[in-house]
Amino acid sequence: MGCNVRFSGFSEGVLRRTQLFELIASGVKIPCEDGVLIADDCQIGAGTLILPGCVIGAGCVIGEDCVVGPSSVLLDTTLGDGVEFLQSWAEGAGVESGAVVGPFARLRPGAHIGREVKIGNYVEIKNSEIGQGSKVPHLSYIGDADMGAGCNIGCGCATANYDGKRKHRTQLGSGCFIGCDTTLVAPVTLGERVYTAAGSVITQDVPEKTLVIARSRQVHKLDDRC
Repeated sequence: MGCNVRFSGFSEGVLRRTQLFELIASGVKIPCEDGVLIADDCQIGAGTLILPGCVIGAGCVIGEDCVVGPSSVLLDTTLGDGVEFLQSWAEGAGVESGAVVGPFARLRPGAHIGREVKIGNYVEIKNSEIGQGSKVPHLSYIGDADMGAGCNIGCGCATANYDGKRKHRTQLGSGCFIGCDTTLVAPVTLGERVYTAAGSVITQDVPEKTLVIARSRQVHKLDDRC
């Protein structure tokens, strides 16, 4: 039943092609109609390019001059003007103007992506606010977080938001730089312009303008067997 609800509202056959031609007449660019499914109630602005294999489900609103696809899925999601949504999946999400998502990203319910944000490949965002101009370029999980403007999240980072019983939030001030392979163990708050060293596990709040290193010291020991 859940699958039918998520993928409801699509016309079939001649009606589907008629709908696509109406969108094209309104200024939407659909160079290849085959494999494109757009629910009846969707709103798509002029100049937007819909590439092959896209599924745009009920409740979606897409602004002008966007690029969607190829093979993207949008369900109950809003894209502002000039968004690039590349070979990715979004459900119950909002993406503001000028943002770039993907390829191979996933936006889960409650994800709100600010203006000119970059969400890169193999990134998952869930129930989080990503501030204007921030970047989560690759291979990271951001769940139940509030991120300020101009942050940069390194490769392989995660918010540890679940303690086995409850979900907790992570707060990042503007201008934070989170080093590769950092884990933020919620609930935790980082002030503005905090830097974390690569490989750190952050379990305590960090004041603004601070470099925090939370990892074991590297030790070298001679091995007589070598």
